[in-house]
Amino acid sequence: MGADDEAVAFFAGIADLDATDPASHELEDGIRLASGARLEQFARAGSGDAYCFVGEGGKERPVVYVSLDGEAGPIALGLPELVRLCLVAPWWRDAPGRTTEALRAVADEYLADLPDFHGQRDRAARALGIDPAGLPSEAAVLSRFAELSRGPVAAACLVVGHEGAPLDPLFGAVPDRP
Repeated sequence: MGADDEAVAFFAGIADLDATDPASHELEDGIRLASGARLEQFARAGSGDAYCFVGEGGKERPVVYVSLDGEAGPIALGLPELVRLCLVAPWWRDAPGRTTEALRAVADEYLADLPDFHGQRDRAARALGIDPAGLPSEAAVLSRFAELSRGPVAAACLVVGHEGAPLDPLFGAVPDRP
């Protein structure tokens, strides 16, 4: 498997972020930003949940995750940040509203199922030109998700459904810090 294949395999399989066929990604009818700004899906999870850019521009735009379960919210400021966050905590979707202890249990369970997680992550990072030693800590990643879920970024990235009601936030309660 080549370096590019390793990166694609990590993101599509382990991080559940598949951007290999952008033309097939389409948001559910009526899902939009409250502000009226553009919401552009660029990837999806296996469940059909959507990764979307906010507004106009390139890969530096905020990234919002829209779940088919009626949750949505900002998860990164730009694609480079999303890549780093997913390299560190690809299980982040199981984190909403959980305590530090519960998050640790989810991470431990996830990592137990992937004994070579760190090797696969490091190979994917290197394939993308990222030094694995420079990746943020797991605690920093969870803190970043919580930070983005409130304040001006969250307000600018508020997603509403077809009836105009806001979708539930991804991180309803801020995770405890370790």
